[in-house]
Amino acid sequence: MERLLITGGRPLRGSVTICGAKNSALALLPAAILSESVVTLDNLPELSDIEVFVCILEELGTKIERIGDQMTIDSRNISLVSMNNELVQKLRASYYLMGALLGRFGEAIIGLPGGCNFEPRPIDQHIKGFEAMGAEVHYEHGAIHLRAKKLSGAKIYLDVASVGATINIMLAASRAKGVTLIENAAKEPEIIDVATLLNAMGAKIKGAGTETIRIEGVVEMHGCRHSIIPDRIQIGTYMIMAAATRGDVTVENVIPKHMEALTAKLQEMGVEVIEMDESIRVIGKDEYESIDVKALVYPGFATDLQSPMTTLLTQANGISVLTDNVYNARFKQVPELQKMGAKIRVEGRSAIIEGSNLRGAKVFATDLRAGAALVIAGLIATSGVTEIHGVEYIDRGYDGLVNNLRGLGAEIWRESE
Repeated sequence: MERLLITGGRPLRGSVTICGAKNSALALLPAAILSESVVTLDNLPELSDIEVFVCILEELGTKIERIGDQMTIDSRNISLVSMNNELVQKLRASYYLMGALLGRFGEAIIGLPGGCNFEPRPIDQHIKGFEAMGAEVHYEHGAIHLRAKKLSGAKIYLDVASVGATINIMLAASRAKGVTLIENAAKEPEIIDVATLLNAMGAKIKGAGTETIRIEGVVEMHGCRHSIIPDRIQIGTYMIMAAATRGDVTVENVIPKHMEALTAKLQEMGVEVIEMDESIRVIGKDEYESIDVKALVYPGFATDLQSPMTTLLTQANGISVLTDNVYNARFKQVPELQKMGAKIRVEGRSAIIEGSNLRGAKVFATDLRAGAALVIAGLIATSGVTEIHGVEYIDRGYDGLVNNLRGLGAEIWRESE
């Protein structure tokens, strides 16, 4: 086990290049096994979650090779096996195996997924979609058993615009017979990215990124090469870091449209944000105005940036209110920030944040984005050294974080506990 140590008070300056999106990659890897040929993914992030998923796919018989940020996935000889093990239980995104294996084999046995435990996240909408397409679903010995004698297209209305359910249903429907309509579909960029890969493999998907997605099932899918979109949550985290440290950072490999909700809120605070074709420059200021933020589904303010934004709002004058309308129990970063001197109280779905000075302390990351919030707090602490435990959570979503921050001038290092 390792810990992160940070001596704060240094403005970040320079440029940082963002890798491919974690939330895309974790859906694209299982999507690739729908093909009976070789799929190549470019711009793949180097994250612990990706390593876990690679091990899961190899247990199915997938041959995987990685060179740098490129991975080839050869699933021509995979076989259907029960995937009820510790690897599956480590990773929330392992549930995408349900849709991928249903599409490829017509059945699947998948252990209940794990991941960051900041709130129960049911998979009822996934199951609803599979059952509508003709799958029988039951639970046995801690695993989900799915079987379809004939996977057929269906009209599916999602009660909640779930990213995971939208993608999972898309995966299964790509190989189902007939046409599937997903209504009230999620609109996140990662869904468009998955649909782009599936179409390049021979699927017939229209409407990804809108409320209604139409999938015409195909009998076979072939190999292709696909470049993963930039990670908008990493982009947002570095933008917030630049603002919080009163720095000047250019974030490279960006799709600026994906960042519009965050950019608007930073500008509302008084941060200078300059958008270019494939990069964003963030210039911090000495004084910030308090604001109200509401985390919503895309294209609203991303819930995954709620935790980092909480830290930034401690640097604003007055009182800010941050409300998370996606998850109502995602404020586990607050008690740790309070150890560092943050003046925050939680009321239901909202955190009320008063401008305050932060100081170094020993804190614990309880999930991925809470960990990012604590790193930002360490970067702006005016005294002492911040010691962050639970680094394994941070490694799940931030590729090369320590080296990137050092390159921007931060005093940050890792030590074995």
